[in-house]
Amino acid sequence: MHHLSDGIAHFRRTVFPAKQQLFARLATHHRPETLFIGCSDARVTPELITQSEPGELFVIRTAGNLVPAYAPGADGVAASIEYAVAVLGVTDIVVCGHSACGAMTALAEGHDLSAAPVIADWLRHADAARARARATAGPAESAESRVTTLVRANVVAQLQNLRTHPSVARALAEQQLSLHGWMFDIASGAVETLDDVDRASAAA
Repeated sequence: MHHLSDGIAHFRRTVFPAKQQLFARLATHHRPETLFIGCSDARVTPELITQSEPGELFVIRTAGNLVPAYAPGADGVAASIEYAVAVLGVTDIVVCGHSACGAMTALAEGHDLSAAPVIADWLRHADAARARARATAGPAESAESRVTTLVRANVVAQLQNLRTHPSVARALAEQQLSLHGWMFDIASGAVETLDDVDRASAAA
């Protein structure tokens, strides 16, 4: 914790004064344009990857960047999506997967999750991604390649899940919202764009 306290002190002493006008505006103004849904992995930092200022991204981070399909009832992810779209009026949603994802590795390699039942239940939201990845996998695919294939398939599957949320479906129908899929490679810093019809292209 000591380094976190040092970080706060540095922020207050050096960073905040340089951005004091920005924070003064943000104190009464919250209008991000993009909802960024990423993995909880500590190596994937949305603001750093996109070089965004405070206030520009509304961020949801979940294990495996999973977005459960819409279902009635209280749900933190669904509530955050609805708030971003219906209240804040974001115009873009990014779902970002990443290389060496622990959640996708566990699924691709068939790890025993019997000692982590909550994680096992959560990862069922990637069932469609697993089916998609199996359909596209080559017969001699390496373990690393299987993970990468699943990460990509999972981004596409979560974009499809997003479309089941009423606020998202409504905004898409009104052409007020665009969905984007990304895959971030930790080692190279590259970002690959993915869409929900399985076409991919290099973005960076």
